Amino acid sequence: MDIRQLRYFIALAEERQVTSAALKLHMSQPPLSQQLKLMETELGVQLFHRNGRQLELTASGRTLYEHALTITRLMDEAKAETRESGQGIRGKLSIGVNTLSDSRLPGALSLFREKYPKVTFKIQQNETNTLIQLVRDKTLDLAIVRLPIDLEDFDCLMLGDEPLYFVTGDAVPGTMTVTEERVSYEYIAGYPLLLPSTEGLGLYNLILEHFRLRGLSPRIIGECSDIGMLIGLVATGFGASILPETSLSRHTGRSIRYSRIDDLHAVSSSAVIWLKQPFLGKAAVNFIATLRAGASGSEPAAEGKWL
Repeated sequence: MDIRQLRYFIALAEERQVTSAALKLHMSQPPLSQQLKLMETELGVQLFHRNGRQLELTASGRTLYEHALTITRLMDEAKAETRESGQGIRGKLSIGVNTLSDSRLPGALSLFREKYPKVTFKIQQNETNTLIQLVRDKTLDLAIVRLPIDLEDFDCLMLGDEPLYFVTGDAVPGTMTVTEERVSYEYIAGYPLLLPSTEGLGLYNLILEHFRLRGLSPRIIGECSDIGMLIGLVATGFGASILPETSLSRHTGRSIRYSRIDDLHAVSSSAVIWLKQPFLGKAAVNFIATLRAGASGSEPAAEGKWL
């Protein structure tokens, strides 16, 4: 039996006449009667009692009818879901986000979900180097990371630049506390620094490069990839740090002070990256398009202002 025969059988069971079932199926009666006979021969059972033109399901027929309804429903659902998956309307989207970039994600997800409510998400927060490998291994569809990174294996969409801020504890006894609205790298070099991200990647490398270009040697006392923990340590006077603006916006209630770094190059860039490949999932393509377009009535996502 095939799905076509099951649909014939369902029509016969529900119409209870070959004539009306044939009309419903837009076919002539003889081929329909022939298909019923083939099914009964294959199964070795009688599916209907015949009473003139009327058809009545046998016990075997009722069993097949229940299964036929389930099978055809599942087949229709499989077809619909496969089409929707191909269009990016349905499916699962796996997104990685760096701990220093996660403030950019909620707005984008909200907008995307309004348009594609059947798409589900797997969101993983991790360090940039781990996210890069997960995208490379195709465990993640895409990731939002801080630049710079090696983009040889990836395509990317720039999400924009944001200023860097120097952060210290708020008048912790025995520690230095920033009081100026703007500070220079020369000023910052005198503080013990706890840097974000991981040595050799992204924001960490960017900060060190800014010091190097000015002939300065910063006092690095450590690194921390978790933004909440880093700000907590800074608040206790453990050290100072340098952070992008959006990272601070979620911790305004903490006991910290911060000043913008007075330098045109003191900015941090974010991007969404995905593996260079010919067949990126349609849900991922649609999400990238959402990031590119931005929210209705706001600045484009490429400017990094609405996320």
